[in-house]
Amino acid sequence: MSDLATRLAQLDTHLARFRDGGIVNLINGQDVPGSGGAFETRSPVDDSLICSVSRSTAEDVDAAAKAAKAAFPAWAAMDGKERKKILHRVADAIVDRAEEIALCECWDTGQAWRFLSKAALRAAENFRFFADQAPTARDGQTLFAPGQMNVTARHPIGPVGVITPWNTPFMLSTWKIAPALAAGCTVVHKPAEFSPLTARLLSEICREAGLPDGVLNLVNGFGEDAGRALTEHPDIKAIAFVGESKTGSMIMKQGADTLKRVHFELGGKNPVIVFEDADLERALDAVIFMIYSLNGERCTSSSRLLVQESIAAEFHDKLEARVRNIRVGHPLDPATEVGPLIHKVHYDKVMSYVEIGKSEGATCRAGGARAGEEGWFVKPTLFTDATRNMRIAQEEVFGPFLTSITFKDEAEALDIANDVAYGLSGYLWTNDLTRALNFSDKLEAGMIWVNSENVRHLPTPFGGVKASGVGRDGGDWSFDFYMETKNTSFALGSHKIQRLGA
Repeated sequence: MSDLATRLAQLDTHLARFRDGGIVNLINGQDVPGSGGAFETRSPVDDSLICSVSRSTAEDVDAAAKAAKAAFPAWAAMDGKERKKILHRVADAIVDRAEEIALCECWDTGQAWRFLSKAALRAAENFRFFADQAPTARDGQTLFAPGQMNVTARHPIGPVGVITPWNTPFMLSTWKIAPALAAGCTVVHKPAEFSPLTARLLSEICREAGLPDGVLNLVNGFGEDAGRALTEHPDIKAIAFVGESKTGSMIMKQGADTLKRVHFELGGKNPVIVFEDADLERALDAVIFMIYSLNGERCTSSSRLLVQESIAAEFHDKLEARVRNIRVGHPLDPATEVGPLIHKVHYDKVMSYVEIGKSEGATCRAGGARAGEEGWFVKPTLFTDATRNMRIAQEEVFGPFLTSITFKDEAEALDIANDVAYGLSGYLWTNDLTRALNFSDKLEAGMIWVNSENVRHLPTPFGGVKASGVGRDGGDWSFDFYMETKNTSFALGSHKIQRLGA
């Protein structure tokens, strides 16, 4: 059999149990149907039914939150070395089931095998990294002042809610859940309704690895009922969310009455700036990779190309040829570079921006049309001759859709790059070190890569500014969110105390 036929046969085996029993919640270690009935999840490849999914209501979220609250004292008090062992077992199990995870996620999301085949392994790395931090997560500092010694320590904040998106959902779930567990928090996880399969797999893996009941709870459902109930629940002390900026704003409002701590990884309209002195072939590779890989459905995609006028014509010609040559196809085919978009709702949104771009006067150099007759496939799209104020240059499309703008000099490039509501990431291509230092310092973005695509290093901070997020993930920054810092001050002598009323 071909690689595609082999993978489809393997997928069928993994999906059989979901077709029969659907996806149910996991609350306090028990499989529980949603009290709101069920909804369907369908594959974006051909819109075929995958299975039914429990639809949770406030009743289910309340049960999950109470389970997390009850499990919290023992999990928080567990020695960090013991938590480390459990989380390493989770990582081992992820590696053992990496193929199953990738197959299910490709079918559930439309992401190409060439990318998701490695996503589970990265998820395992997330668990290993934070597992190794668990023994020292509570450590603080000793700070001396005249006549005083201050000792700081960190404590897990309590039960937390984790709301994850439908793009690379398994890896992003581990990016939030692993540090929360390592810190000593318990978790209620609500995955995106468009991609529930691998969240269920993660909950199973954690349970089988020995995670105590109630430490990780899974509730499926929609944002307007399950999501809102989670963000408003008084027992949930913090919400970690990955998704759209508009949804992040709603979550902040919903959590205001209970003064919830929030961590948001939100949208982006990220610039990739290519100067005439750059290594243009490498820049071209990076530009293409960072917008068309993962179907363009990634928060850090470089969806705005800013290219210097002196090289724009040649760069655009090469770019167009490459974009037209990108292979669109079945996500489980190893040759596929771009698969279908997640859902018809999202397909319609992306296609609407094709018409918006044309109406605004930009030039559609490639794509801009449906690929095939079934599923939610879009041909990789390239617009040139755009200006900074066009909607396709300002708004997040979140698909295989690149908008190119030209600039004259460094000052104009910086002005255009910062002239959006977002500030998640930026990519700079130049061989001028002084320019790279100055430009990156002034670029309004939480993360910047110089002469590189997005290459993540786990200990570094991840997050955005402006409408792109609140807070930072990665390394010790994750523990700053999931833990409270306490300071205890010890007097080192008999200092003078003011006597009132004496």
